[in-house]
Amino acid sequence: MRNALPPIAVIGAGFSGTMAALHLSRLMPARPVLLCEKSGAFARGLAYATGCTDHLLNVRATNMSAFPDRPDHFSLWLESCPLDGIAWTRSTPAGLFAARGLYGRYLTELLLAALAEPSSAPHLMLENDEVVDLAPAEEGFCLTLAAGRRRHVAGAILACGNLRAPGSPGSRYAVDPWDGAPLDDLRPDLPLLIIGTGLTMVDAVAALRQRGFGGPILAASRRGLLPQVHAPTAPWPAPDMPAAARQSLVALLRCVREEVGRAAAAGTDWRSVIDSLRGASIGLWRGLPLAEQSRFLRHLRAFWDVHRHRMAPPAAEIVARERATGGLTVLRARVIGIEDQAGYARVALRERGAAAPRVVEVQRIIDASGVGRVADTDDLLLRRLLARGLIRPDALGLGLAVTDDLTVLDQRGDASLPLWTLGPLLRGTLWECTAVPDIRGQAAELARTVTARLQENAAGPARETA
Repeated sequence: MRNALPPIAVIGAGFSGTMAALHLSRLMPARPVLLCEKSGAFARGLAYATGCTDHLLNVRATNMSAFPDRPDHFSLWLESCPLDGIAWTRSTPAGLFAARGLYGRYLTELLLAALAEPSSAPHLMLENDEVVDLAPAEEGFCLTLAAGRRRHVAGAILACGNLRAPGSPGSRYAVDPWDGAPLDDLRPDLPLLIIGTGLTMVDAVAALRQRGFGGPILAASRRGLLPQVHAPTAPWPAPDMPAAARQSLVALLRCVREEVGRAAAAGTDWRSVIDSLRGASIGLWRGLPLAEQSRFLRHLRAFWDVHRHRMAPPAAEIVARERATGGLTVLRARVIGIEDQAGYARVALRERGAAAPRVVEVQRIIDASGVGRVADTDDLLLRRLLARGLIRPDALGLGLAVTDDLTVLDQRGDASLPLWTLGPLLRGTLWECTAVPDIRGQAAELARTVTARLQENAAGPARETA
């Protein structure tokens, strides 16, 4: 039986898109949901497609439920999940941490269960192709796939996840951190360089060692900061920020430091204070003037990130062991030049405080420097939407400009099109929007918003053109 209503498209099937699609399919059983994913794996994205058991979630398992109203859902799933003798979870004094690949299995099972639900017509459909264009059409959009097919959809949700930073190190030895194929023929006597010292670097080191690479690893970033480590925490009440702290970055930082001091005097770790800010962080970010947000990005972002997004203790042990044995060297430096040679690249690094550049010879360069900005993206769909004026970057250029209900604003500031977003594309608007605890509530609320909008619009019959 052919559906009478055109589908709502969800573009991207990582955590954000998968959860939005699941909620929509339950709220709108009469309207199909078209979940589009360009990679080969639905419900995983880059984050959860890894098979390396040392790639651990950086959030405790107790806070990784996919559903905001069922906080123990993932923990209960873990208890019933056969792990086949493989170390997919690690119990530590700071809590239980699961491998990211195992979390991908959890999300896949949620998606498969939704696909298996009985229905007179498909209400959740998967499209394994890249969406390359969305053009406004009567009562929705004409969605174009890379293979050339077009679909009429009643609306779309952009769930593109973290954007890749534009460009890569100018070298034929540059390697995508999530592509292991170029790392199969590494020499043990020549270093490998990782640009970036955050969580992606930690994952890269773990994967390199698990696949048997025994050579030296260099990791470089401007400040050389490593993520802090999870430790046991105790509940701490969110501090009541005075009005001055809501308008001034300096005042806000002073308040947080004072709160950490009060916690320390009470025998409570600083991590508890940082965790207590989760519920208030979006309001604090949105309340800061644009100039203060820009100052944060220039001066404090790196320090906030390493304290807010911490390593699981087993991951930290790998890093500590590698540094102690000389296998991993962390540099405060930036790349100022690369020259490819036969079989290796010669990289010039400007180290902090050094009078002259340091030149290193490396066999591969892994770019783990962070995520890209919408304003600079080379994503084909987003570039076309920008060129057509259907979307615009937020004031900081990090993500998309949106209304309070996550409807995307066009170039003129209008929100009349049935186009929404969630997850990392909200970074400039919400800041805290990349972790599962942040996104799961967004997905549920956005599904209600979209459902109400489409019901009001009472979209016409579905159609498909070749």
